[in-house]
Amino acid sequence: MSTTRRPAPAAPSDPPAHDASTESLARSSALMASGTLVSRLLGFVRTAVQGAVLGVSTQVGAQTFDVANKAPNVFYMLLAGGVLNAVLVPQIVRALKRPDGGEDYVNRLVTLALAVMAGATVLLTLAAPLVVRLYAPSWSGGWTALATLMAFWCLPQVFFYGLYTVLGQVLNAKGSFGPYMWAPVVNNVVAIASLLVFALVAPGAKEWSAGDFDATAIAVLAGGATLGIVAQALVLLWPLHRSGFRYRPRWGLRGSGLGTAGRVAGWTFAGVVVGQLVFVLTTQIATDAGEYLTVNDLEGATNATYTPAYLLFMLPHSLVAVSLVTALFTRISSAAAHGDTAAVRRDFSSGARTVLVAGVLATAALVALGPWIGIALFGDDGFFVGRVAAAMALGLVPFSATYLVQRVFYAYEDARTPFTVSAVVAAVMAAGDLACWLLLPPRWTVLGIALAMSLSNVVGVVLGLALLRRRLRSLDGGGIDGHLVLRTLVRAMIIGVLSGGAAHGLALLIARLGDSRAVALAVVVVGGLVLLGLFVALCRAMRVRELTDLAAPLLRRLPLPGRR
Repeated sequence: MSTTRRPAPAAPSDPPAHDASTESLARSSALMASGTLVSRLLGFVRTAVQGAVLGVSTQVGAQTFDVANKAPNVFYMLLAGGVLNAVLVPQIVRALKRPDGGEDYVNRLVTLALAVMAGATVLLTLAAPLVVRLYAPSWSGGWTALATLMAFWCLPQVFFYGLYTVLGQVLNAKGSFGPYMWAPVVNNVVAIASLLVFALVAPGAKEWSAGDFDATAIAVLAGGATLGIVAQALVLLWPLHRSGFRYRPRWGLRGSGLGTAGRVAGWTFAGVVVGQLVFVLTTQIATDAGEYLTVNDLEGATNATYTPAYLLFMLPHSLVAVSLVTALFTRISSAAAHGDTAAVRRDFSSGARTVLVAGVLATAALVALGPWIGIALFGDDGFFVGRVAAAMALGLVPFSATYLVQRVFYAYEDARTPFTVSAVVAAVMAAGDLACWLLLPPRWTVLGIALAMSLSNVVGVVLGLALLRRRLRSLDGGGIDGHLVLRTLVRAMIIGVLSGGAAHGLALLIARLGDSRAVALAVVVVGGLVLLGLFVALCRAMRVRELTDLAAPLLRRLPLPGRR
């Protein structure tokens, strides 16, 4: 008869230590969340300014610039984004235990990453015409030529995205989380300034045809976007220097121990490839629908609508899930390296419950108030932005939960299982994209794509949780604390439906005052406050503490009355 070894009971002094560790995690998450919040708010200012000068719907400039400026981010993710994020932190955490503090290993890892990014950036920039054709094969010659000229300016961003990620992940592995999350603030400030300059040199560009954009307008618009990414990367050099890290190029892989990192990177790259192939299909269908609407002078959602909607969708994910999981990832990687499965489970359970509750709150807000949020930000065109964001939000909770699940596997240097999940998600998304293309009119194609994305995220989290449960059980006989996570999710969903329903009803009443941007802003402010108040009150009543526990460190930093 076999027996399963159970962890020894915790000593009486263990809980206070864990409380201190949890408090430290919350402080790190709050610091990163504050940087992300400022960056995202500036990002919406940037998007609003861009919408004012280019539009966010069927305008030619909006759609061509969207493809040109989106391509660097997509190819960065394809080439190294997911790979670097999955590989660097676990590898560096393990390297720090070496006699030299991991200096030689980290220098070799960084040198390899930057060399690959530099070579890929040169090749991609030279292939700008092919890049545009990849994402918009149905566009006419004028649209393609304009997007290609913009892409020549934008594609060098790939290298600087990579540099930003490499430097930031080295800082994260050393326990310095703030700079990585605050650096995008610099990017947004530079980008907003460049858009204001563009408004001066290209007045009326919102109504321009493809042939109206001259070299100066293109250079200011697309070059300014790239300058922001350059600043975002270079601003990390100073905090990295202060952390004690001294980069010295080291070439050669023999004896460096990079074999494991290479295997993890290979599977991660494969997962990103699968995801980005589906994104190519998504973009092709969206750009085709957008050109049809523009040519036929019809209203509807386009690829230029999809991008700001995705920004709205990503805001709560970045504020909570990315900030929390970035801090947790270092801890989980360390626990996995020490074979402490109980600590991995504890951190996963705590992180999952917090991500779920915050995600339900954001979902309730976007679903209840989405169209008015879009109009308040972007004017009349924003109606479609809000509707697409609301459709995406239905999959926000599973999307964020899957993000955490992937990091647990990466902590065990397992990228093969996340690849399996990514492949299934991609297959569901691709099927949904094709169904939208075949069955929906162009006016509703992008909205259908957003719903397909939500469905694929639900499928992904169910599969990911099942595989993670099996993995942890194989290590010590335990699971993923599923009963506690599920109980928290059910309570949060009940609270979200009640508070979101009340906010939506109030929004409909206020909306009777008119359809202006000012009325939409009133709906968002009043409806949002009511939703938040009800959500917090119901969380207290139903003993759902995750949201208040997450916010406590940030609230203690605020200069509230009566606090010294």
